[in-house]
Amino acid sequence: MRDCEQGGLAAGVLRERFGYESFRPGQESLVNAILNGADALGVMPTGAGKSLCYQVPALCFTEDERRRRGPSIVISPLVSLMNDQVSALVAVGIPAAYLNSQLSSSKQWEVIDRAREGSYALMYVAPERLADPRFLAFAAEAAIPLIAVDEAHCVSQWGQDFRPSYLGIADFIASLPMRPVVAAFTATATPRVAEDIVRLLGLHDPLRVTTGFDRPNLRFEVEQLSDKRKIARIASWALAHEDESGIVYCSTRKDTERVHEALVAAGVRATRYHAGLSPRERGENQRAFVHDDAPVMVATNAF
Repeated sequence: MRDCEQGGLAAGVLRERFGYESFRPGQESLVNAILNGADALGVMPTGAGKSLCYQVPALCFTEDERRRRGPSIVISPLVSLMNDQVSALVAVGIPAAYLNSQLSSSKQWEVIDRAREGSYALMYVAPERLADPRFLAFAAEAAIPLIAVDEAHCVSQWGQDFRPSYLGIADFIASLPMRPVVAAFTATATPRVAEDIVRLLGLHDPLRVTTGFDRPNLRFEVEQLSDKRKIARIASWALAHEDESGIVYCSTRKDTERVHEALVAAGVRATRYHAGLSPRERGENQRAFVHDDAPVMVATNAF
């Protein structure tokens, strides 16, 4: 696809499908590189629009092209984020689906069968799904045009969120009969981690775009309090900001349950999220948070 053609197509998708008149810094060069068939690495802060950098190219394929080639694959380690992104895409009429541990075996088969039929432009998968024989059989015949690796720092042992399952991504890509474009995205990558991402994912001479890390709308504030006073402080803050939402992170499931129970007893509209809950309850609690039925989420880093 020539640059002028792809630029106009990408701008049209951005405007018509996502409602934006122009790209943010760094987005357009990454989108154009992907549409030109080049690998890419984007290091962009949370909120800078990393997702659009792979969603727009995926949608630049026509319906016929998707039926011939298959969906673009997005590899994400976060079940809650995966669900959020798919829900947001489907809500605006973009065909997308996800494969993760929250789906029953029969539902996973249904998603794979629909993907074979060309029903999706984007398919989000947890890295563990890449070893599933059912998904491998699908991927071998799908001629996938793009693989986007979200939270790509998880592949590096120097990163703070190392996930061993990410080390299998390069082998999965190598097993495909046709190598797709591979794009990696993260908000957190030192130069050492960035080199690991390129090497361990097997990126081919990628375009590298770093837009910075500064988030002027965020601040860190530390208060030293006893355990009892911590919960009272959180409760008082939440009750004083009832028209706002927030997440209280706890290091263990036990602490999550304890803090959640205390906040609810104090009158805070709170819910909870951790891996010890059933997939159904996690999904219900996430929806309650997203829709402001419970504006305070108490969670482990599973959320």
